[in-house]
Amino acid sequence: MRRRVLQATVAAVTVAVLLLGIPLAIFSSQLIRDAELRNRDDRAANLARQVESRISSDREVTEELLELYLGGDDGSLPASVSVVTADGTRVRAGEPIEGRAYPAVVRTDSGAVVLVSISYWDVVWRTTQAVLLVLVTSLGAVLAGVAMALWQARRLAAPLVYLAASAEQLGSGQVRPRLEPSGVEEIDLVAAELARSADRMAGRLAAERQFAADASHQLRTPLTALSMRLEEISLATDKDEVREEARISLEQVERLVTVVDDLLTRSRRASGGTTEAVHLLDVVHQQEEEWLPSYRSAGRTLEVEVPDDVAVLATPGALAQVLATLIENSLRHGGGTTTIRSRGSGPGAAMVIEVTDEGPGVPDDLAPRIFEREVTSGAGTGLGLALARDLVAADGGRLELAQRRPPVFAIFLSGVPRTLDPDLVLPRGATLSLRGRRRRIRGPRR
Repeated sequence: MRRRVLQATVAAVTVAVLLLGIPLAIFSSQLIRDAELRNRDDRAANLARQVESRISSDREVTEELLELYLGGDDGSLPASVSVVTADGTRVRAGEPIEGRAYPAVVRTDSGAVVLVSISYWDVVWRTTQAVLLVLVTSLGAVLAGVAMALWQARRLAAPLVYLAASAEQLGSGQVRPRLEPSGVEEIDLVAAELARSADRMAGRLAAERQFAADASHQLRTPLTALSMRLEEISLATDKDEVREEARISLEQVERLVTVVDDLLTRSRRASGGTTEAVHLLDVVHQQEEEWLPSYRSAGRTLEVEVPDDVAVLATPGALAQVLATLIENSLRHGGGTTTIRSRGSGPGAAMVIEVTDEGPGVPDDLAPRIFEREVTSGAGTGLGLALARDLVAADGGRLELAQRRPPVFAIFLSGVPRTLDPDLVLPRGATLSLRGRRRRIRGPRR
């Protein structure tokens, strides 16, 4: 939008300058030319009256008289002046003009001829100066229009970018985005409506979460009581048939508890996350400090190639958990140096976080199903990568196996525009440490 506003304003200013500047330049040049010719005619007429006065009083027409009408000192163009009396006497003053000239001839009553000539090129130079002045003024007008266009484009584009960031917050589950008044009435109306939508969504999410909490409590209590009752029945009876039925029923209850927990977890995840503008290097450094001793004990190296100005939209704890899963996966199944790097993705502000090592890579038979639950190479539960993929998806991103050999796992997340301060657009995310609670969920990679 900024570029379009700039282009439209510059185009409008350019068209206006052309429509006004070209006629003004032509009119100014014509006006200057006419003024110089009138000045020449006035000098010739005045000189003719002086010559006629001297002839009628029998006084001599001298060169000093003609020099008064040469010009050049008062801003008028220099002229070449000559007078020829009726008896053939010629008096001349001024430098003779070479080339084209604008002559003015006046005949007096006594028969004298007065000739005042100005150079054609002097007149052209005067008109050219006027045209140049118009051009310089037009250029100044265009530059002023560009400056105004830049200011106006920033004034209109910046609130829209902030509004887009607020909408991103709202879409990511941050139901109370920061909305600053922009001073543009239409944009403020959209922002106000977005704030009202955020309030309505906050109410709905609160109701859903309350329902989930109530459902969890109401379902867990009878299921727990039923499980205890079945265990008592199994212990109290001596009949094998009753014990078998009690065992089968208890397994069904436990399966039902698992299903309820899974449904509630998915409901909470779908109801919206808590994405924030997270400074990526903070999360990566926290993981580096936690895993570096383990890598040193294994004789391996953990390297970080993340700029200090990269910010992404993510849930801090979830992003830390995903990075921890990929780093531990590389430690258990990879080899050589494990590298964590970030790079831009596409023309927007999206970011890609890559975790790679120098190991043998992912087997071809395992790669297509590596993110499926319970798919394991035998060294884990098969839940780590599946859970990591779900956590990234909940923040609006995706986790992919970008390359099999050497292995490259890529996390695609939305980034914060570089032209904005992430601490102003979105509240800065807090880095959550997982130190002290060792991850027990591990996923396979090969």
